[in-house]
Amino acid sequence: MLDENKRHELKETANEIRKWALDMMQNLSQGTTGVHVGGSMSIIDILTVLYFDQMNIRPEDPKWPDRDRFILSKGHAGPGLYAVLARRGYFPKEMLYTLNRPKTNLPSHCDRIRTPGVDMTCGSLGQGISAAVGQALAAKMQNRKSTVYCMVGDGEMEEGQVWEAAMFAGAHQLDNLIVFVDSNGLQIGGTVQYVENYGDPGKLFGAFGFEVIDNVNGHDVDAIQEAIIKAKAIRKPVCIVCNTIKGKGFVTAEGERRCHSMAVSYEDYVASCAYIDETC
Repeated sequence: MLDENKRHELKETANEIRKWALDMMQNLSQGTTGVHVGGSMSIIDILTVLYFDQMNIRPEDPKWPDRDRFILSKGHAGPGLYAVLARRGYFPKEMLYTLNRPKTNLPSHCDRIRTPGVDMTCGSLGQGISAAVGQALAAKMQNRKSTVYCMVGDGEMEEGQVWEAAMFAGAHQLDNLIVFVDSNGLQIGGTVQYVENYGDPGKLFGAFGFEVIDNVNGHDVDAIQEAIIKAKAIRKPVCIVCNTIKGKGFVTAEGERRCHSMAVSYEDYVASCAYIDETC
């Protein structure tokens, strides 16, 4: 359990990152260009706990061989990760305003070659978790203590490649792999239940040999930290299913499918900042 000071610090940091992410996206959008708001905003509390409390990392040395890794398999949520990396000190905040622009080092989907702190290039859904499994295996082969964290979307779980990776991780007992499911219930084509209705994500990962920590509030920093600490002590791969709200903090379309990709106006940004201060 977090002490009160640490809890307040993490919540304040997460809210600041939400504002940075929206500022970055509205700067790109100028009210007309769509950007992946929903999935970027739903993961920020989880990433804040990871990068500011749980991960063994060195922002001043992003390629440190013994670092923990984070792979955003749902790579379209890059803006959320970029805001976290900037706030953690991997690169200056001003770089956020280059999102998606010509010759940028912050493309819409994560690119490990371009962006300091990004551990794997992701875009095609399902590829990221496969890379995370490979990196977890490599760490074991090299006798490194690194933990590999991976974020998959609940819509992304419809990709068969996710389950090929899960099968391998379970078979090889990769206990240095922790997978988060961003379970916000929505994807670009509708609700996850409507599009595929594959059932309980935790039961699916459990069937492939993962220990499952289910029904974690993905916006409660205490619950997130507790789940991660528990996962680290388990001697098998772990899946943490986080219940989240798509577009968390984006008052214009919080919890709505349309925020998967939409423009963010300056008015949206201002209203959302006030909303975040009041409710998040």
